[in-house]
Amino acid sequence: MIRLLFTTVLLSASLSHALFAEEAKAPTESDYYKITRFEVPDGVVLEPGAFQLMPEGKLAIASRRGEIWMVSDPFAGEVKPDQFKRYAHGLHEVLGLAEKDGWLYATQRCELTRMKDQDGDGRADVFETVNDDWGISGDYHEYAFASKFDADGNIWVTLCLTGSFGSNVEYRGWCVRITPDGELVPTCSGIRSPGGVATDAAGNMFYTDNQGPWNGTCSLKHLIPGKFMGHPGGNRWYELAEEEMGTAPREPESGSRFMTEAEKIPEYEPPVILFPYKKMGQSASGITCDTSGGKFGPFTGQIFVADQTLSTVMRCSLEEVDGHLQGACFNFRSGFGSGNVPIEMTPNGSMMVGGTNRGWGSRGTAPFAVERLDWTGEVPFEILEMKAKPTGFELVFTEPVDKKAAADPSSYEMITYTYIYQASYGSPEVDHTKPVIESAEVSDDGLRVTLRVDGLQKGHIHELTLPGVRSKQNLPLLHPEAYYTLNRIPKAE
Repeated sequence: MIRLLFTTVLLSASLSHALFAEEAKAPTESDYYKITRFEVPDGVVLEPGAFQLMPEGKLAIASRRGEIWMVSDPFAGEVKPDQFKRYAHGLHEVLGLAEKDGWLYATQRCELTRMKDQDGDGRADVFETVNDDWGISGDYHEYAFASKFDADGNIWVTLCLTGSFGSNVEYRGWCVRITPDGELVPTCSGIRSPGGVATDAAGNMFYTDNQGPWNGTCSLKHLIPGKFMGHPGGNRWYELAEEEMGTAPREPESGSRFMTEAEKIPEYEPPVILFPYKKMGQSASGITCDTSGGKFGPFTGQIFVADQTLSTVMRCSLEEVDGHLQGACFNFRSGFGSGNVPIEMTPNGSMMVGGTNRGWGSRGTAPFAVERLDWTGEVPFEILEMKAKPTGFELVFTEPVDKKAAADPSSYEMITYTYIYQASYGSPEVDHTKPVIESAEVSDDGLRVTLRVDGLQKGHIHELTLPGVRSKQNLPLLHPEAYYTLNRIPKAE
């Protein structure tokens, strides 16, 4: 009896050890993308607002506290305090950096400024105002996030509403372009509280907006000149922009839905992607596009979006349907040191990530952080793309799937929902449905699965989980969830 008990204990211990070993081998985000924390000089509070890689290889980092620092050899295995040198100070919350013809352009809360180091001592000594034609008051919400130069040499600036609700200050709640000649061109209305602005690989300009009035959840929006982004709080400034923008659009109906109002208001361009609240962050911020040509892994051409509250970076896959962009978002990387705000992809395939909790709080506990994200060279098993079809979705994977598991409809689960388009703050998930996944057809190479879905819902997020799908090597998906914002259902060919 004692021998039997002892044998049972040994077998139980061996089984537990085997299970533990199997769990220990389960892939994690850090197996594929490594975070390197920069060591900032003692006494320096560097809360990043923007990055710019300079022609000589230094990294410019702007701080919301009005400083710009230059970091030498920013791609080193370790980045130490002696690699930092202050380039400029006395500025006002810089949330945009761009370089051109030897000048560093910095978008402050109050103006677009350019500067250079003329005497070669590593510090800016020439400062020029490029444009200051937008308004500013004492309200702390009046952020001004700016893009890099577009193909025409313009910088796009998204201007937060005063108090993030309304606007008594010129062009608050608007996107404007600053031309190479320094002229301000009103471009889009309807902005609430931006967190970043950048282009995709094709040159389309996007910004992130945050949950609040007329924004049921955080989102990615496509800035198209002449369009209304959804918040009417800044519409009074059409009186200044009539030549470029025409008259103000009709006000949306509070309590409606995004696509319902898009059908009524020609100027309204609804969000390209809705980020499900808390599931995909709570404070969408910086944007960057992987233009590294494969140096950052298998996601070339895709957009990445930071989140301040959850200290994460998300990934977005877009497509055009009926002349409009829409697509899916996926979790990508967590574990950053503070609340992420700016992110920037560099040509050599490193992503710079800057964080601050700014008193708001964040999952990353540090008050600020400067970090670099690098691909390890291993390809994660992920959903690369989720594409809308007239009768369902096509999934593209980074690695071949186990065909038997992937062909089983029970390996997938789907629900849909949307958010209320309303004047009050935010929205719960509403209008839930549960479509039926009727079939799953796997391609010969195992990289694609076509799902036939009964019950697609126009204007809804389609939340797809894949608990039963595994790779050909029997690995689970690193992130088994996808969220597709189905503004429009493609027509059958």
